[in-house]
Amino acid sequence: MYRIKLFNKIAKIGLDRLPSENYVIGEEMENADAILVRSAALHDVTFDKSLRAIARAGAGVNNIPIDRCTEEGICVFNTPGANANAVKELAICALLLASRKIVDGILWANTLEGEEVPAAVEKGKSAFVGPEIMGKTLGVVGFGGAIGKKVAHAASALGMDIIGYDPFAPECIMDEFGDNVRRVTDLADLFVDSDYITLHVPATAETKGMINADTIATMKDGVRILNLSRAALVDDSAIIPALECGKVAVYVTDFPNGDVIGKKGVIAIPHLGASSPESEDNCAVMAADEVRDYLECGNVKNSVNLPNMRMDCCGENRITVIHDASFDAHEAICALGIKVNDSACGKRGNIAYTIADTDADVSAALTLNENAAVKRVVIL
Repeated sequence: MYRIKLFNKIAKIGLDRLPSENYVIGEEMENADAILVRSAALHDVTFDKSLRAIARAGAGVNNIPIDRCTEEGICVFNTPGANANAVKELAICALLLASRKIVDGILWANTLEGEEVPAAVEKGKSAFVGPEIMGKTLGVVGFGGAIGKKVAHAASALGMDIIGYDPFAPECIMDEFGDNVRRVTDLADLFVDSDYITLHVPATAETKGMINADTIATMKDGVRILNLSRAALVDDSAIIPALECGKVAVYVTDFPNGDVIGKKGVIAIPHLGASSPESEDNCAVMAADEVRDYLECGNVKNSVNLPNMRMDCCGENRITVIHDASFDAHEAICALGIKVNDSACGKRGNIAYTIADTDADVSAALTLNENAAVKRVVIL
């Protein structure tokens, strides 16, 4: 019986993927085999020795201590693309909100009272005039990712010209787009030429603070910036003065904080990027499937700390080993007198993952846990 601990509410459609005859699921769970989590912070959580996997029902994993998990032999999964459509739709909404002063207009209209409202509306509506997005240039940072690609397609269909930047996207990605999409290899070119900029990249050492005083200075006057990705991508201390002087016309953020809330030109959305029932269902299903395949078969898909690995079963027993990349787990298993039918090994940086199938007794393989190069050995 596998034990699954929940740190957030996970959609029932996902939990139903874990059959009750093999899984017990709950928030109060000791000796868990896996954790399902959304936004709960796990950095200060002490993990059970039994814990083999953590699945984040979402793309970002900044709430999970990845390095510690790797050292403890815990595979961490996320669900890339599961919430992509929800974020894409919010990004299109944000483009329109950033252009047409819709929020300000609605707030003003709600202050009107009495029979003279229609006349007041006609008299006051000129204060909320804003430009159309058709014919404008949208810079999509991370346009090769699941979300960025959808945003680029949708904005293009609305008549925008697209500049895409993504050093990790293959060259063939351009085959998906028309003539109004231009790819650049230098992010500076995107900043210089865009009327609107939307961010769809993770927060890494390279991307944190990518919107800062220096990069803003290179942008067009009156640029509109959308951040529905990660708060750390934008330097708030730079964006506020840029809004005050008009260099940046509007900043739409899905990550409000005390520094930006209520400031001129800021449209603060309360982290609604993935807040749709469809998105929550998609993430829950993907996370549950990843955990089940890993716990039952040792297969790895969408891990952020281990290499992806899948091998068809070719023996009565399966040995899985998380280990240093310099360690030869296959050789070590064979040295224990275990005849291996087939094996596979993948590497991700300094970490490797080996699957070995055999018909022999495998109890001796657990002694590999005593090797300093081995993070975890599991017999399936």
